[in-house]
Amino acid sequence: MKIAVASGKGGTGKTFVSTSLALSIDDELTFLDLDVEEPNAHIFIKPEFEEESDVGIPVPRVDYDKCDFCGVCQEVCAYNAIFAFPNTKKVVVFDELCKGCGACVVLCPQKALYEVPRPVGSMRKGKNGRIRFFDGKLNIGEINTTYMITYIKKQIEGEENIIIDSPPGTSCPMIQAIKDSDFVVLVTEPTPFGLFDLNLAYQVVKKMEIPAGIVINRYGIGDDRVEKFAEENRVPILMKIPFSREIAKYYSEGVSIVEVNDEWKEKFRKMYQDIQNLTGAKNDA
Repeated sequence: MKIAVASGKGGTGKTFVSTSLALSIDDELTFLDLDVEEPNAHIFIKPEFEEESDVGIPVPRVDYDKCDFCGVCQEVCAYNAIFAFPNTKKVVVFDELCKGCGACVVLCPQKALYEVPRPVGSMRKGKNGRIRFFDGKLNIGEINTTYMITYIKKQIEGEENIIIDSPPGTSCPMIQAIKDSDFVVLVTEPTPFGLFDLNLAYQVVKKMEIPAGIVINRYGIGDDRVEKFAEENRVPILMKIPFSREIAKYYSEGVSIVEVNDEWKEKFRKMYQDIQNLTGAKNDA
């Protein structure tokens, strides 16, 4: 089963929920930190990293012995990353705009284009006991977030029992991270801002036809509108996490509450069992 933990905005407690869930259950699992612009799940999972590798996006280069400057490459490029200038016999590639789709290389009539990797970030993999861990980090100034997420997800194709810490928000990176998940945990706060962003995230997973449940973090600081939203949309509330000094204290020290409090560990185990029941995964096992 593949569980993605997401939120409509940053700062709701998404990483707290995903790492606490991973540290609570007894099954062998793979954890993906796909918040590649600011990964921090390693602080709580504490894996021993075994390998770090560069991630490069393939960008086109020109073999001028073959190129006739026909312009097909710029016609098929959806990102305006390549231009052919027949008058000056030049082809200009804007590497930073290229998404590595390969269309120009495949469709070039003269087969005059080839690809070279351009580093955009790095990926690490490691392990802590039964948890295999992967994360990635974009280089400063890079925008190929979705490419990085796709690259990391390809490393674990075919594996089961996966927990994903998704990027915040509801744009392309979040969509790519939760794609093909069996269940999405939506983390929110009981505030007007929390409800607004929760609704955005819920509409995304609803459109993608992925079953979802809600975790209300910092419960008690706001009102009951998130609960009413869950009831109206028939979305289960999986857990209510109170606004707790104890949780905040340990979290600020890089320690998950489930490692020091057995009661919270049992609560996250129950949430995992509830997700299994909601998806039918427990009965299929």
